[in-house]
Amino acid sequence: MTTPPYPEPDAPRDLVGIGIGPFNLSLAALAQPLTELDTVFYDQRPGFDWHPGLLIDGATVQVPFLADLVTLADPTSRWSFLNYLRTRDRLFPFYFAERFHTHRAEYDAYCRWVAGHLPALHFRHQVDAVRWNPERDLFEVDHTQLDTDGEAEALGRTYARNVVLGIGTEPYVPDPLRPLADAPGVPVLHAADYLDHRAALLAAGHVTVVGSGQSGAEVFLDLLRHRPAGREGLHWIGRTPAFAPMEYSKLGLEHFTPDYTRYFHGLTEPVRDQLVTAQWQLHKGIDAGTLAAIHDELYRRTLHGGWPDAVLTPGVRVRTAGRLAATRLELHLEHIEQGTRSRLTTDAVVLATGYRERPLGRLLAGLDPYLRRDSAERPRVDEQFRLVTDPAVTGAVYVQNAERHTHGVGAPDLGLAAWRSATILNSLIGKELYPLPDRTAFTTFGLQEQHRVPQARQSRTLTPLVEGR
Repeated sequence: MTTPPYPEPDAPRDLVGIGIGPFNLSLAALAQPLTELDTVFYDQRPGFDWHPGLLIDGATVQVPFLADLVTLADPTSRWSFLNYLRTRDRLFPFYFAERFHTHRAEYDAYCRWVAGHLPALHFRHQVDAVRWNPERDLFEVDHTQLDTDGEAEALGRTYARNVVLGIGTEPYVPDPLRPLADAPGVPVLHAADYLDHRAALLAAGHVTVVGSGQSGAEVFLDLLRHRPAGREGLHWIGRTPAFAPMEYSKLGLEHFTPDYTRYFHGLTEPVRDQLVTAQWQLHKGIDAGTLAAIHDELYRRTLHGGWPDAVLTPGVRVRTAGRLAATRLELHLEHIEQGTRSRLTTDAVVLATGYRERPLGRLLAGLDPYLRRDSAERPRVDEQFRLVTDPAVTGAVYVQNAERHTHGVGAPDLGLAAWRSATILNSLIGKELYPLPDRTAFTTFGLQEQHRVPQARQSRTLTPLVEGR
């Protein structure tokens, strides 16, 4: 697998990464010191950024700082968050700050620091297609190099023995609101663009926030804090039965461990699909601190009598929406539990309605004859994060954050980034360059063990009970 450090243009790469978000950035960082591996990563953006529209002052990442790009697979890596702080002479301030969860803006700055030091990353490269070439037993990755204006500058093709997809997610806009969100000049926007429109939203007479997850809570809190007392003009609605806290108990968090990921992967497809829907509070709830801050701000505004002009209504869905006169918007609402309906007039809408996995169909159209799919026509993904393909394909297509249907709620979680990257690299090279733990949770998720207990820690064998005795 060893290749020259600067291969010829037509020479195959060991791994081509498509997309440079946190997950492929983690993979690139862990791959960087592996001299036996030749990699390249492409992204059409001009540089790394991580949800720039939601880098609200004070907003924190919902995983501890140890869940950086590399530490949970290699705590000695030069690309750790602590080493980033050391290079900035900020270790002591961080130590005294006693922060377990970093600010989002700081996590973004850390990732940009890593991205700026990895020569395998190539921004302004739009990947157009991936095909399997059976004559060369290689993947063909066609890409377009973009200029500073985002226009096509040159076409290229890279041959690869393996490919990893990390194209991330895209903002989700519910169908009833899509016509308004797509119309130019209409103040209906996704929370992903919140900071770009924050000034206009603060100046609007009335703002409605749709979505009862973390981003909805953060947008509502930011607007609440910066609008005048008594004239807040805010309405926050969401489909969930309550503005519920995220499951953050220590044993609850064990659903974001490799142990649970392996357990989930071993379940049948119908059970997995049922679990993904039922476990929304593990990843779509709201940080308890954010909920407390919202209540504190609302309470503060009652100290001199009266109630703030802010309405919080869970259990509501938007049926339809439209323009009202020239400048106002009207949302037709339905309360899910009551079965009642009403209308809400507002001046602007922020859709904190989350993200969906970017569809792989267009990018992988050339591989479609080789892909194996489940009953819902989704790509099958094996335990090593490889798409299941026809045996004729000797290379592997790995996926990052496109496998929630096969690997569970941990797929989009930053806390599993380093472990998944190390798993992919170990699979790619065929040996355990990054030793990974056999056991990661106190919970045993099934009756069949998913891990090996080290010999020194095994308890004495018990005699099995015989039914009827």
